[in-house]
Amino acid sequence: MKCTGSIEARDVEEMYINIDPIQAGGRLTPEAHKAVIAYADGYSVCDNCLKPFRLDYIKKPPLAEFHEDCAKWLNMDQLRVVPGARRGFQAVASSMVSKGDPVVLTSLSHYTEFVSVEQSGGIPVEIPLSDDKHITADAAAQKIEEVISKFGRPPALMFVEHVDYQYGHIHDIKGITKAAHQYDVPVLVNGAYTVGIMPVDGKDLGADFLVGSGHKSMAAPAPSGVLAANEEYAEKVFRTTQAKGDVTGRTFGIKEVELMGCTLMGVTVMGLIASFPAVQKRVENWEEEVKQSRIVTDALLSIEGTVCLSKCPREHTLTRINTIDSFDKVAQTHKKRGFFLSGDLKKKGISGMIAGSTRVWKYNTFGLTDNQTEYLAKAFLDVAEENGLVVNRE
Repeated sequence: MKCTGSIEARDVEEMYINIDPIQAGGRLTPEAHKAVIAYADGYSVCDNCLKPFRLDYIKKPPLAEFHEDCAKWLNMDQLRVVPGARRGFQAVASSMVSKGDPVVLTSLSHYTEFVSVEQSGGIPVEIPLSDDKHITADAAAQKIEEVISKFGRPPALMFVEHVDYQYGHIHDIKGITKAAHQYDVPVLVNGAYTVGIMPVDGKDLGADFLVGSGHKSMAAPAPSGVLAANEEYAEKVFRTTQAKGDVTGRTFGIKEVELMGCTLMGVTVMGLIASFPAVQKRVENWEEEVKQSRIVTDALLSIEGTVCLSKCPREHTLTRINTIDSFDKVAQTHKKRGFFLSGDLKKKGISGMIAGSTRVWKYNTFGLTDNQTEYLAKAFLDVAEENGLVVNRE
């Protein structure tokens, strides 16, 4: 089957305002686009890979320097690049969790966190949400107590979201890690929606492990991400191979077991590195990003029947919205049913909504300019009025 002729050029970022929740923080910088072209060939970064033949030792291009700089930027002791946040979860779980070990997650944990626990033979238990959809330190401590009562020992590990993917809520990580450490439970902080878009200080948060997503929040190609660890656990998660062939007697230097040796080799790591200076700078603009998010949320809430399911005023650019009593009412009688909303928005140059969604959906305003934000807010109001909904414009 021939497929080469069916690959169309993607023009979403050039032609539309993209509010897709998982794509906003992954738009490549101009520098990353150049790097991707220059290092598109498979093992391109390995031109100068010398002893000890490991990715984080390569000096040209500056992979070694990036590992050191990114660790310092996040205020963690050691850092490695990984093929996406999920592979960071996997590496930590495989080094910290044994079969039958209880592992604490949250009621907002991503499925890949559960899968990494399952792969390691652990038993997942969840911290329940508060009434306002947050994870609290008290709830974390209570869950640990329940685990100790049931299993006779503390959890082997805790996963907790810095910002969750459902509501875009910023959780009390400092309080949660403090509670966990009172029971000597190490904590992995999932920074997939924070590392690269807002200031993150791993040690201030109390993180034992910190995971970030390159393609979700660090303006990098997919799949890419970072895994950082504090000194207490770095030696364990970044352990080196001891394997030896019984026939050949071969050994494999200082390849790291949980990382299967090298991880990002070419386009992904070079895009990540090329965007890094811009990413470091953009997190300093976080308050402005939140302000932009509130403009759009306020516009949506001026449409009668619309409810914000995320905490308001917004503290993050990812927002969950309920339009059952507004846009979904239109969908009941519209000839295009629920597809009218994404269709009308696309005609106005806005993409990123799941086609057919008019009940509960999410959007992300990260990276939009002032003009784009104002245009997006007005577009929602215009679509509402064009379809007979009541809008309370100021």
